[in-house]
Amino acid sequence: MELAVGDIVSRISYNHDLLFRIQTVKKDFATLYGEDYRLEVDAPIDDLVLVKKDELLQRKKEQKQKEDYSFRLFKQDYQLMRKKREYESSEGFKQEIKHFHISPQVLHIDGDPIFLKKCIALYQQLGMQVHGLHLNEKEMPEKIRGLLEKIQPDILVITGHDSFSKNKGTKNDLRAYRHSKYFGETVREARKYMPSLDQLVIFSGACQSHFESLIRAGSNFASSPSRINIHALDPVYIVAKIGFTSFMEKVKVWDVLRNTMTGEKGIGGIETRGLFRTGMPYLGEDEIEKSLQDIEIHLN
Repeated sequence: MELAVGDIVSRISYNHDLLFRIQTVKKDFATLYGEDYRLEVDAPIDDLVLVKKDELLQRKKEQKQKEDYSFRLFKQDYQLMRKKREYESSEGFKQEIKHFHISPQVLHIDGDPIFLKKCIALYQQLGMQVHGLHLNEKEMPEKIRGLLEKIQPDILVITGHDSFSKNKGTKNDLRAYRHSKYFGETVREARKYMPSLDQLVIFSGACQSHFESLIRAGSNFASSPSRINIHALDPVYIVAKIGFTSFMEKVKVWDVLRNTMTGEKGIGGIETRGLFRTGMPYLGEDEIEKSLQDIEIHLN
């Protein structure tokens, strides 16, 4: 059977471990995007097998179970954070006082339009304000400044696809990575615009990315410390934890990582302040309160 762009395949040489979507086909080789993981690789056509419909459905079912589990963990965290904020804001008052809330704005730049769509859906399910944009990884450094000036986000996500090739160099050699160089350049440009690690929180990287260079460039969180694959939705859970934590609190790194599907081997970072703000008195049914109600509807 002849393979074509868009087909879902697995690799014989890797014992069919991951699902891939064919992005391009050139002669005897294909460029593949991970179907659930932010990995981009090249593979010979004769190493690829078209995934059968029954197997695809089963794998999608298993993947959905993992995603649902991470969502439930975040839901529990959110409810605890909400109760803590309400208690601390109302302490000392005998009567219940209604509050208004200001949640951070997110700019999510993604090298994969399909993953971007999935992430936007999850942001919306979590009740977060997000601007999503698909850009090729190589375009990101030159376009990030204009986007930051226009949108003025509180959180920036720079992601897409990446991979490490031992045939091109050692793990410390940026030339051995498909897109880590461009992610790092984009972070540095963003830090020229906003140097403060607390006023602009940055997540950067994808599968197997050069973690150390992304942190040095100015990321608060990045992938991948152990050069492993990260799940397409992991950046959203990083952002959500920071976005729903009070700006009066520091977010401990482990508290951020434990709800992701990858964990500390795939993502790392530094202590970062939360970005959620509570105010009083609440005077009317405005858009901020509606946003909070949407969050509670989705998470209950």
